Formats: sequence, C-alpha cells, structure tokens
Amino acid sequence: MRLRCRRLFHMTKTLNELTITEAARMLRAGECTVRELYDSCVHAAKEKNVVLNAYLELFAPDEVAIAEAQARIEKEGDAAPLLCGIPLAMKDNILIEGHIASAASKILSNYRATYDATITTKLKEAGALFIGRTNMDEFAMGSSTENSAFGPVRNPIDPTRVPGGSSGGSAAASAGHLCLGSFGTDTGGSIRQPAAHCGLVGLKPTYGAISRRGLIALGSSLDQAGPLAKSVRDAKVLFDAVRGHDPLDATTITDTTYPRKETLKSFRIGVPYHLLEKGLDPDVKDNFERTLKELEAEGHTLVEVSLPTSPYALAAYYVVQPAEASTNLARFDGIRYGTSKEGKDLLAGYLASRTEGFGPETKRRILLGTFVLSSGYIDAYYRKANAARQLLREEYDRAFEKVDVIASPTTPSPAFKFGEKSDPVSMYLEDIFTVSADLTGMPALSVPMGNVERDGISLPTGIHFTAPLGADDLLFTIGARVTKETL
Repeated sequence: MRLRCRRLFHMTKTLNELTITEAARMLRAGECTVRELYDSCVHAAKEKNVVLNAYLELFAPDEVAIAEAQARIEKEGDAAPLLCGIPLAMKDNILIEGHIASAASKILSNYRATYDATITTKLKEAGALFIGRTNMDEFAMGSSTENSAFGPVRNPIDPTRVPGGSSGGSAAASAGHLCLGSFGTDTGGSIRQPAAHCGLVGLKPTYGAISRRGLIALGSSLDQAGPLAKSVRDAKVLFDAVRGHDPLDATTITDTTYPRKETLKSFRIGVPYHLLEKGLDPDVKDNFERTLKELEAEGHTLVEVSLPTSPYALAAYYVVQPAEASTNLARFDGIRYGTSKEGKDLLAGYLASRTEGFGPETKRRILLGTFVLSSGYIDAYYRKANAARQLLREEYDRAFEKVDVIASPTTPSPAFKFGEKSDPVSMYLEDIFTVSADLTGMPALSVPMGNVERDGISLPTGIHFTAPLGADDLLFTIGARVTKETL
C-alpha cells in the first residue's frame, strides 16, 4: 500500500516521505488522516527493514493514541502541537513504558521499561506516535552501528555501507522514510555522524538542554538526546518539543542558565584550518570549502580560529568516556537482566554472565575505563584527560569572543563499507570533529553539504557547526542558511 498525498504540490511524494512540517500542514487541511500517515510509515518499515535492520521492534498500533491525535487536530486545528499525529522512531536506549529497552545488548534483552523517559512523556503530550525502537551500537559504543548484538544497520542510500553510529538505526529509519523523524543520543558524535552519512540534519544540544531521565546512561557527563530530521525546520520542531528544565534531572538547565544569543542576519564563522590538514578525505574537504565560500558570498564572514588543544580532544574523550561507561555499566550484572549464566559460586556466575552479555567493543571500553580509574593510573590518565577537557572549554570560550559559530566537516570521510574500519583506532578517528562538543557541553549541528561519488553512488557529506553554551537556536539559523530553508 503506497499512500500518496492528495495535494498536487506533494504528488511526487508518498506520505511517509513528507517532512514533519509538510505532514502537519496536510493533517490540518484534512488532506490526509493520522491513520493514513501512520500506516504509510509502518508499511515502508515492514517493507524495508528486512534489509536495513533499522528497527529492532515495530510496535503494534496504539489505536487509542491514533484516534486521540486525529480528534485533537480536528478540534484544535492550527493550535494543536505540530507533532500531533506524527509517526516517530526512538533509539533503543530511550525508555518507552511497557516496551523493551535493550540498548542493543544481550544483557538487557529482557528489560521492559517501567516508566517513560522525560522526552518520551513530552512527545506523548504533544500527540506524537511511536513506530518502534531503533537499532544502535551496543550501549551507544560505536561510530558505525556494526556493534549491535542484533546485527548491523545498513545505510538506506547504499546498503553495502554503514549509516554511522551509534544512532544508526534512527538515522536509517528517518533517511529511509520509515518514520518522519527520530531521536537518538550523542555521547561523542552519535547523532551528528549518522546524520552526515545519511543526508539528515542532526542536533547535539547544549548539555542539560534536554532531560537525560530515562536514558540508559553511557557517559553521564557527555550523553545528550537529540533529533535526527529531514530538514533543519523539522529538527527545531523536535528539539522545541522536548527541551527544558526537568525537576527529575538535576543536570538540566533553565532558559536563564546561559546568556541568550540574538538571532543573526550574518554570522562570523570560525574555521580551525589547522585541524583540516591531515586525515580528511579530499572530496569532503572540497565540499566543505565550497560550502564556506557560498556562505561567504551570502554575506557571512570567515575567521580563522585556533583551538590548540583540539588535537588532544579525541585522546581525552577515549579516557573520559570509557571511565564513565565502566561505572555506569557495572550495574548490569546479567543476573537481574538479560543473559544469566550459572557458575560454581556467585563470582563465577557474574563473570560468566557479563562475558556472555556484553559484546567485544563494550567489554573493551569497560576494561579501558576500569584501568584508567585504577589506583596508580587515575592521576596519569583520567585527571589529565579532564584537565585537557577544561582547557578545550576555555579555548572555545575565547574563540566565541571573536566568532558566532565554529565550522568543520562532520566526519573525515563519507559513509564507509562494512568491515572497512575493523581496527578500533581507525574507527575512533571517525569522532575527531565531533567529540569536542560533547567534552565541552556545547551544542553542535550537522547539516548536509553536498554529495561525493563512490563506486557510482552519490553519498552525502555533512558540515558541522558548534555554538556557545545555550545558543542552540543559532545553529538552526546558520543550518537553514546552508540548506536554503525558511524557519
């Protein structure tokens, strides 16, 4: 069943191919129903997920929620929230009451959420509908979604290539039109990288802008939930629906936590040219330079900035993140959840259960984290990494005295083929442009900046903007300038 739009303007699109804002207009105009929109996404998901493996589970339709959304739109019209009746997908580490939340790990394969994450609650209050839970790198550890215990996710543009990670399932679902938008989480680039590889817009918000209550924790000082969307406007709609202080999450911020930044007509765009000298795919670099020239031609100013600690950001991240992961994942013993193995005694049972329950990358990072936190090494590694983190924050703050945003490519290369980066270090280098925003807590946005050709296939690339703390809205403005959208 291929449900097509009734309005002539949209005749080239099926309902599941619409953006959120397009679908919202049609629902209010009576040009499609909530049920038709939902069924179109579900049909596409059932048809394509066999190949993409984007969803770990497709939910049974919530008939009550579908009917309530339709009635609300008919009653409230334009006053109804834009997300009312919109089918979304949620990453498998964000709790939805009554549904499995496994973080794509065997050790949590039988864990069923007993409450909603705060962002889930806010989306339900807005009338959004959930198609299913999406695949991911186990416990969000990875940049390709090859580390899932339930098989890799394939890129809808070229199924021989990765979609990026760790929110690869959410990205593939959105880019493959198996939903109208999705949510992922970002600890070192896990929203922005798949956005770049799949031709989407992806936001890592200011740390604390969105509640982390109900997220399965990886790195508690780093994790943030955020949207993956087909347009900058859609990303803003999704972000606005879930942002805000949460009394149940002490790390959330208020509207007055950071100075408010005014909307700008022209931007001073900082460019750390010294970070672009090595390891960057030539075609990605060409796209980046072309996009900057286009922005300059439109009246924006390019300013070279220096971030001398940035070359050490990746090393610092891969000390801090494993350290936090090792403490957060210590609670998953395989006894209360998931894989449980008996041993000759309690300790042997624990060891067997955790060995069976965690995948190779997860075990690798737990061991790294345990090592850097151990006596005799915590000063040499963990505290030095946090010192570098503070220096990085100070350097960004100084740079933002001269510029409004800082630009770089999102990833050093386009989507790569499965197995191409089997060496863990080469995979970790995928995070080189994204980890700084997580270490500093600053917001960052990836938007498409043109394609490159590989093996006869046109693959998307992304440009990455970082803004000062609390200046998330500036990112939507500059992102819309790149994509030629009106917010």
